Amino acid sequence: MTRTDNNNNRRNFFRRLSGRGDVRRPPWSSAAFLDRCSGCDACIDVCPEGILTRGGGGYPELSFAQEGCSLCGDCVTVCEPQAIQPLGSVSKAFPWQAEVQPHCLALASIHCQSCQDACEWNAIRFPLRPGGRPPQPDIDLERCTGCGACYAACPNQAISLLTKDTAHV
Repeated sequence: MTRTDNNNNRRNFFRRLSGRGDVRRPPWSSAAFLDRCSGCDACIDVCPEGILTRGGGGYPELSFAQEGCSLCGDCVTVCEPQAIQPLGSVSKAFPWQAEVQPHCLALASIHCQSCQDACEWNAIRFPLRPGGRPPQPDIDLERCTGCGACYAACPNQAISLLTKDTAHV
Protein backbone atom coordinates (compact mmCIF):
# COMPACT_ATOMS: atom_id res chain seq x y z
CA MET A 1 0.00 0.00 0.00
CA THR A 2 1.40 3.40 -0.98
CA ARG A 3 1.62 6.47 1.23
CA THR A 4 -1.23 8.08 -0.76
CA ASP A 5 -3.43 5.03 -0.16
CA ASN A 6 -2.70 5.16 3.58
CA ASN A 7 -3.51 8.89 3.76
CA ASN A 8 -6.74 8.44 1.78
CA ASN A 9 -7.83 5.50 3.95
CA ARG A 10 -7.13 7.50 7.11
CA ARG A 11 -9.04 10.54 5.80
CA ASN A 12 -12.01 8.41 4.76
CA PHE A 13 -12.05 6.69 8.16
CA PHE A 14 -12.30 10.02 10.00
CA ARG A 15 -14.89 11.32 7.54
CA ARG A 16 -17.11 8.33 8.25
CA LEU A 17 -16.71 8.90 12.00
CA SER A 18 -17.84 12.50 11.52
CA GLY A 19 -20.89 11.34 9.55
CA ARG A 20 -19.73 13.20 6.46
CA GLY A 21 -18.98 10.17 4.30
CA ASP A 22 -16.57 9.86 1.41
CA VAL A 23 -15.50 12.93 -0.52
CA ARG A 24 -16.30 13.33 -4.20
CA ARG A 25 -13.39 14.75 -6.17
CA PRO A 26 -13.43 16.41 -9.62
CA PRO A 27 -13.95 14.22 -12.68
CA TRP A 28 -10.96 12.20 -13.84
CA SER A 29 -9.25 12.45 -10.44
CA SER A 30 -6.86 9.61 -9.73
CA ALA A 31 -5.65 8.13 -6.46
CA ALA A 32 -2.69 10.55 -6.70
CA PHE A 33 -5.02 13.58 -6.79
CA LEU A 34 -4.19 14.75 -3.25
CA ASP A 35 -0.44 14.41 -3.92
CA ARG A 36 -0.63 16.45 -7.14
CA CYS A 37 -3.30 19.08 -6.36
CA SER A 38 -1.81 22.42 -5.34
CA GLY A 39 -5.11 23.81 -4.03
CA CYS A 40 -4.94 26.72 -6.49
CA ASP A 41 -8.74 26.85 -7.02
CA ALA A 42 -8.40 27.11 -10.83
CA CYS A 43 -10.79 24.18 -11.34
CA ILE A 44 -13.26 25.67 -8.86
CA ASP A 45 -13.18 29.05 -10.58
CA VAL A 46 -13.70 27.64 -14.09
CA CYS A 47 -16.48 25.12 -13.30
CA PRO A 48 -19.56 26.32 -15.24
CA GLU A 49 -21.98 24.39 -13.01
CA GLY A 50 -20.41 25.67 -9.79
CA ILE A 51 -20.34 22.17 -8.32
CA LEU A 52 -16.69 22.32 -7.27
CA THR A 53 -15.99 23.91 -3.91
CA ARG A 54 -13.00 24.19 -1.61
CA GLY A 55 -13.26 21.32 0.81
CA GLY A 56 -11.32 19.92 3.73
CA GLY A 57 -7.60 20.51 3.54
CA GLY A 58 -8.14 23.09 0.80
CA TYR A 59 -8.75 20.52 -1.91
CA PRO A 60 -11.63 20.72 -4.41
CA GLU A 61 -14.72 18.66 -3.72
CA LEU A 62 -17.87 18.00 -5.74
CA SER A 63 -21.36 18.76 -4.55
CA PHE A 64 -24.25 17.41 -6.58
CA ALA A 65 -26.85 19.02 -4.32
CA GLN A 66 -28.08 21.47 -6.98
CA GLU A 67 -26.53 20.39 -10.27
CA GLY A 68 -24.69 17.58 -12.01
CA CYS A 69 -21.37 17.68 -13.87
CA SER A 70 -21.56 18.33 -17.62
CA LEU A 71 -18.12 16.75 -18.09
CA CYS A 72 -17.07 19.81 -20.10
CA GLY A 73 -13.39 19.25 -19.29
CA ASP A 74 -12.71 22.85 -18.26
CA CYS A 75 -11.22 21.65 -14.95
CA VAL A 76 -8.81 19.41 -16.86
CA THR A 77 -7.72 22.29 -19.09
CA VAL A 78 -6.80 24.63 -16.21
CA CYS A 79 -5.19 22.06 -13.90
CA GLU A 80 -1.49 22.92 -14.16
CA PRO A 81 -0.24 20.25 -11.74
CA GLN A 82 -2.23 17.70 -13.79
CA ALA A 83 -4.06 16.38 -10.74
CA ILE A 84 -7.09 16.02 -13.03
CA GLN A 85 -6.38 14.02 -16.17
CA PRO A 86 -8.90 12.39 -18.51
CA LEU A 87 -8.52 8.64 -18.53
CA GLY A 88 -9.86 8.19 -22.01
CA SER A 89 -13.60 8.35 -22.08
CA VAL A 90 -16.46 10.27 -20.52
CA SER A 91 -17.73 7.07 -18.90
CA LYS A 92 -14.50 6.86 -16.87
CA ALA A 93 -14.83 10.35 -15.37
CA PHE A 94 -16.10 9.10 -12.00
CA PRO A 95 -15.67 5.80 -10.11
CA TRP A 96 -19.38 5.67 -9.23
CA GLN A 97 -22.68 5.14 -11.04
CA ALA A 98 -26.29 5.90 -10.25
CA GLU A 99 -28.57 3.43 -8.52
CA VAL A 100 -32.27 3.89 -7.80
CA GLN A 101 -33.23 3.28 -4.16
CA PRO A 102 -36.46 1.64 -2.96
CA HIS A 103 -38.03 4.96 -1.89
CA CYS A 104 -38.14 6.17 -5.53
CA LEU A 105 -41.51 7.78 -6.27
CA ALA A 106 -41.88 5.89 -9.57
CA LEU A 107 -41.39 2.59 -7.75
CA ALA A 108 -44.37 3.59 -5.58
CA SER A 109 -46.46 4.13 -8.74
CA ILE A 110 -46.23 7.93 -8.44
CA HIS A 111 -45.55 9.59 -11.77
CA CYS A 112 -42.00 10.96 -11.64
CA GLN A 113 -39.31 10.84 -14.26
CA SER A 114 -37.09 13.67 -13.03
CA CYS A 115 -33.96 11.52 -13.20
CA GLN A 116 -34.61 10.62 -16.84
CA ASP A 117 -35.27 14.26 -17.73
CA ALA A 118 -31.96 15.31 -16.14
CA CYS A 119 -29.85 12.54 -17.72
CA GLU A 120 -28.05 14.01 -20.72
CA TRP A 121 -26.48 10.62 -21.47
CA ASN A 122 -29.86 8.83 -21.75
CA ALA A 123 -28.71 6.28 -19.20
CA ILE A 124 -32.04 6.35 -17.36
CA ARG A 125 -35.17 5.20 -19.15
CA PHE A 126 -38.72 4.47 -18.12
CA PRO A 127 -39.79 1.66 -20.45
CA LEU A 128 -43.49 0.99 -20.86
CA ARG A 129 -44.81 -1.94 -18.87
CA PRO A 130 -47.53 -4.39 -19.85
CA GLY A 131 -51.03 -4.02 -18.50
CA GLY A 132 -50.90 -0.25 -18.23
CA ARG A 133 -48.74 -0.40 -15.10
CA PRO A 134 -46.71 2.76 -14.43
CA PRO A 135 -43.21 2.75 -15.89
CA GLN A 136 -40.27 2.26 -13.57
CA PRO A 137 -36.69 3.48 -13.91
CA ASP A 138 -34.09 1.38 -15.65
CA ILE A 139 -30.44 2.48 -15.55
CA ASP A 140 -28.11 1.45 -18.37
CA LEU A 141 -24.80 1.17 -16.53
CA GLU A 142 -22.90 1.20 -19.81
CA ARG A 143 -24.19 4.74 -20.47
CA CYS A 144 -24.13 6.06 -16.88
CA THR A 145 -21.24 8.48 -16.39
CA GLY A 146 -21.83 9.11 -12.68
CA CYS A 147 -22.26 12.82 -13.47
CA GLY A 148 -24.79 13.33 -10.66
CA ALA A 149 -27.44 15.11 -12.72
CA CYS A 150 -30.06 12.53 -11.71
CA TYR A 151 -28.94 12.76 -8.09
CA ALA A 152 -29.46 16.52 -8.06
CA ALA A 153 -32.83 16.29 -9.84
CA CYS A 154 -34.46 13.60 -7.69
CA PRO A 155 -37.20 15.17 -5.53
CA ASN A 156 -37.16 12.24 -3.11
CA GLN A 157 -33.39 11.76 -2.82
CA ALA A 158 -33.80 8.24 -4.15
CA ILE A 159 -30.66 8.15 -6.27
CA SER A 160 -27.41 6.91 -4.74
CA LEU A 161 -24.03 7.12 -6.39
CA LEU A 162 -22.24 3.84 -5.80
CA THR A 163 -18.65 2.96 -6.53
CA LYS A 164 -17.86 -0.28 -8.25
CA ASP A 165 -17.11 -1.86 -4.88
CA THR A 166 -20.69 -0.87 -3.85
CA ALA A 167 -19.64 1.61 -1.16
CA HIS A 168 -22.11 4.51 -0.95
CA VAL A 169 -20.76 7.80 -2.21
